[in-house]
Formats: sequence, structure tokens, C-alpha cells
Amino acid sequence: MPAIFLSSANAQPRCGLSLVLALDVSSSVDEREFDLQMQGLAGALRDPEIVQAIVGSGGIQIMAFEWSGRFQQVEVAPWSYLSTEADVLAFAGVIAGHRRGFDDFPTALGYALGHAATQLSGAPLNCAREVVDMSGDGITNEGFGPAEAYNAFDFGGVTVNGLVIEGEYPDPVIYYREQVIRGPGAFIEIARDFSDYEDAMRRKLLREINGSALSFLTEEGFLSRP
Repeated sequence: MPAIFLSSANAQPRCGLSLVLALDVSSSVDEREFDLQMQGLAGALRDPEIVQAIVGSGGIQIMAFEWSGRFQQVEVAPWSYLSTEADVLAFAGVIAGHRRGFDDFPTALGYALGHAATQLSGAPLNCAREVVDMSGDGITNEGFGPAEAYNAFDFGGVTVNGLVIEGEYPDPVIYYREQVIRGPGAFIEIARDFSDYEDAMRRKLLREINGSALSFLTEEGFLSRP
């Protein structure tokens, strides 16, 4: 697994984006849908356009976890620094090979957001942007919701985007748009169903990764105005 954990921020590689991928495996997600989600994410990461975006951005820091109930958060892939095609493909391979941790728990989205914030606070590298990528097909039905998570955990400067799979009731698209996404440039990407997950994830990753490249242009003054 490609990973760089450095003790000195001054020695770290250039990093435009720190990205947490949070994947819904609650009881509404059956085995076929789970497989479509994991293989879809792996397939999106292997897409040549995504690989080129990551390499061209100068490298990103990324990790993934699955979530469902209040205390059911399982690491899918640890923090890794991806800067080459080989790095990206190796990370995608870990995603594709993950075995589901839980399959019978409800949707505790607030707890998942809290876990994501904790992961970001312990990330090895300091990156220009911090993004949480929440995937889900339903609304919170256990524990506290997104608003309480945003009050309880440090989301200062963090963007939370959503990848919403349509089909459940109440409508998760409205819920994610009104209660989940947060921060600078936050957006949602919609998948019609789990078979559309890979295409939706590819579109979403492109927007997030390309934004990390632009953040460096801004920092270095190339986009500044007199």
C-alpha cells in the first residue's frame, strides 16, 4: 500500500487535497449493492482521467471507511499518499478487495461524519484542502444527525460533499442537499441507482481532485488579481 507518513510538515510532499471517502453499508444496502459500490469506487479510481488528475495535481492524501450504525465504522483503506499511477492503482486494489464489516445496522450519518472529522484530525500530512466524501442511499435513522455532528466536531475549513443514490424514501437527495453538504464549494452528485455509482463517483472525484490543483495555483499567486 502506497503511504507516506512524515513527522515534519516542512519535509512533506506537496499535497493539494486530503480526502476521506465514507461509504454507506447500512442494512438498506444489500450484497449486490455493496459490491457495486466497492467495485464502482475502485473502477472510478482506475479511470485514466482520474489517474491523470491525481498525478497532475501533484498528489493527494486519501483514506476510506465504511459506516452504518452508531459504532460501526470500519477502515477500508488507510491514509495513503497517491502521486503516481502505481500508487492510485494499488489503492484501488485495496478498495476492490475489501470485505464488508457489517450488514445489519441502521443509518447513523451523524456518527459517520464525526468519525470522518476524527480521521482528518489525525491525518499524516497537511494538505491545502480537506474534503469528506459522504456516499449514502438514505437519511439518518439512528443517533444524532448532521447538524449535531457539525456542532460537536471540528469541521473548520472542511468541505463535505455528497454522493447520493436515489430510490429510498424519504428522499435522500433533498436530505443531503439541505442537511449534509457543508463548507466551501460543497456539492452533491446523484447516482440513479447503485449500477450508476461508478459514473457518479468518477464525476465527483474529478471535481474534488481538480479543485486541489486550483488551490495550489491560488496559493502560488497565479490566480490572484491586482
